[in-house]
Amino acid sequence: MALSIGVLMDPISSINTKKDTTLGLLRVASAAGHRLTYLEQSDLSVQNGETIASLRPLNVYDSDQDWFALGARYSAPLSELDVVLMRKDPPFDMEFFYTTQLLENAERRGTLIVNRCASLRDCNEKLFATQFPQCCPPLLVSRDPAALKAFHETHEDVIYKPLDGMGGQSIFRVSHGDPNLNVILETLTKNGGETIMAQRYLPEIKDGDKRILMINGEPIPFCLARLPMAGENRGNLAAGGSGVVQALSDRDRWIAEQVGPALKEKGLLFVGLDVIGDYLTEINVTSPTCMREIDRAENTQIGEKLIACIEREVAEHRAV
Repeated sequence: MALSIGVLMDPISSINTKKDTTLGLLRVASAAGHRLTYLEQSDLSVQNGETIASLRPLNVYDSDQDWFALGARYSAPLSELDVVLMRKDPPFDMEFFYTTQLLENAERRGTLIVNRCASLRDCNEKLFATQFPQCCPPLLVSRDPAALKAFHETHEDVIYKPLDGMGGQSIFRVSHGDPNLNVILETLTKNGGETIMAQRYLPEIKDGDKRILMINGEPIPFCLARLPMAGENRGNLAAGGSGVVQALSDRDRWIAEQVGPALKEKGLLFVGLDVIGDYLTEINVTSPTCMREIDRAENTQIGEKLIACIEREVAEHRAV
């Protein structure tokens, strides 16, 4: 069953071809015989109540020098596509919010959006994790400086981070007696005007911030442990970390079992769980990465599994 699959992403000309997850997915979809179409956020509009897209046919190649080719631009209702892969990277700003609303117009008309638009809006990647307190470390979500300071007094070594950050940006570790606590809280909360997260520091970060990929609520059996570089508290690859692929532990699998049913219920077909030590810290729903690194090490065929899942979802929808 050949599908028409659109991909909404950041400019394809500027991606890292050696590790970009979206490119990996597109190559798998193309190899499976599906027709690919390319668009960016600026290509969407609403006309007469329907989302219209300025689209370009897309071919992808197994080359790091010439990895794509775009055809002539044409305009069509977005709902003419069977599937749209929403692969725009965070941050989740108002433009991202509006984009999900435009995509949802096509979703209501039968197009499968991966991931479901309402869930992209509802599931903030840090707050969503707090719905599974049995999996999380001690944490506090607040914008009250007094409460955030009291949390530090209790736990002494604390990570403070914004709720809308990505790639390890604006994450601060505040140890016992740190004289910068007040200014860090003033900066992150914008003097009490914005809500942030406080989380007990997890020394297990030295063993890696594990990215566990989930397809329709089921975990891939290997994860990427992102190791901080020397002198860093952040394992994010964007912050200079390095990655080691390893099998899931029993605790990792337990966390995946706790979270998986909610992902499936919310139409979150492709998700990345972030786990440090024994604790869930984030649930990445917008544009999960690390597929290529895991595939390269263990031949897990994550892209093939996701595309097969999408094919089943479309077939089930058509059968209704």
